[in-house]
Amino acid sequence: MNKRVNLGEMRHGTELLKRGFAKMQEGGVVMDVVTAEEAHVAEDSGAVSVMALERVPADIRASGGVARMSHPQLIKEIMETTSIPVMAKARIGHDEEARVLESLGVDMIDESEVLTPADPFYHIAKNDFTIPFVCGCTSLGEAVRRISEGAAMIRTKGEAGTGNVVSAVKHARLLEAEIETCSSADSDTNAEIVEKILDGYRRLEKNSDIGAKVGKTPFGEIDSVRKNLAGVLEEVIDLGRLPVVTFSAGGIATPSDAALMMSHGMDGVFVGSGIFKSSDPARTAEAIVLATHHFEDPQVVAEASEMVGEAMPCTELLQASATVNRQRFPVQSPGRALRSSAVASRVTFHSREGLQAWITRRSLGSL
Repeated sequence: MNKRVNLGEMRHGTELLKRGFAKMQEGGVVMDVVTAEEAHVAEDSGAVSVMALERVPADIRASGGVARMSHPQLIKEIMETTSIPVMAKARIGHDEEARVLESLGVDMIDESEVLTPADPFYHIAKNDFTIPFVCGCTSLGEAVRRISEGAAMIRTKGEAGTGNVVSAVKHARLLEAEIETCSSADSDTNAEIVEKILDGYRRLEKNSDIGAKVGKTPFGEIDSVRKNLAGVLEEVIDLGRLPVVTFSAGGIATPSDAALMMSHGMDGVFVGSGIFKSSDPARTAEAIVLATHHFEDPQVVAEASEMVGEAMPCTELLQASATVNRQRFPVQSPGRALRSSAVASRVTFHSREGLQAWITRRSLGSL
């Protein structure tokens, strides 16, 4: 006899409904927007959702500020002017920002590492909320912890604001390799892996001067947390992938970048507000959506690439090169420094392909 579905349990906020909303985003593009006008552009381009931002977090951090939840009024304005789902970011571990966003009626909360973290030890207990959450990961262990805490969607962490996709690729490959490792491991090995994943909740112990021990977390007693982690890992092994929708984010700046991440098995992509720094934001947005939907067809991706004009200025890439140069050449004459600054301020992504390749090679050295 088939098991009957208890419709009384199918209420707002169940894990089924949270994951169901995330599933509706599958195959699409989520775009960062900072104005209602940008939200209109994103919707018209075919984006499945928008991420409401007050300012670009990378710009806030670059100026030495604290990146927080966007102002409620801005979020409301964006919600009132678009018919597609609206997401918004809360700081890691900041339960109250999440409660504010939930009360505003946003469709999903991104507990985001691109904002300034509020809690250095724990993330938000997402199972305590009725609203679905998306969280970032750089590895399988991080993904398993976030899903265990209640995340309905996972996104890999790239380098937001750079226009450089290398970190997004790095984390996608690492995630895939770790899933394959667990799938081929025996039960004893996977039990050891669960203990390693559990270590992520022991950061407080490592920061204690008196040897404090963690017996209870915001997600329950440590033994209960261990059991939940093991359950999520078992799901991963059974499915051969994460049990929730998995997007890629960070550094995705071109149609071919989006197609690349989809070819790595991602279910969709997050695209930063760099789109709106390009020479033709509407066409760029349409092109990235087109390439995401047809990533398996190189001809369509080529057509999408032809739609794009001048890409966004790669400001953080230039800042990264300046940092590396300062490390390699700590003593620099004022004249040389001024000339370097003047050149960098005029150069955009397209005219610095050699610089990008050089920085990428430097990044790969840390893989």
